Amino acid sequence: MERIFQILAVILAGVAAFFMWNGNKDSAFVSIVLGCVAFFLSVRTQVKERNRIRDLEREKSESDS
Repeated sequence: MERIFQILAVILAGVAAFFMWNGNKDSAFVSIVLGCVAFFLSVRTQVKERNRIRDLEREKSESDS
């Protein structure tokens, strides 16, 4: 899931660059904001997965002792 958000962020950054090149600043702003949201969602999914793995390891270590 995180890869999807990362790819989407890169695509939206490219779209924003295209809009800026054509002089359409409003569309560029919207696409860069959506690209930032996609980037932060990818970071959120990474953190969520790390926390899930950490919780599983903690539960396993607690059950072993």
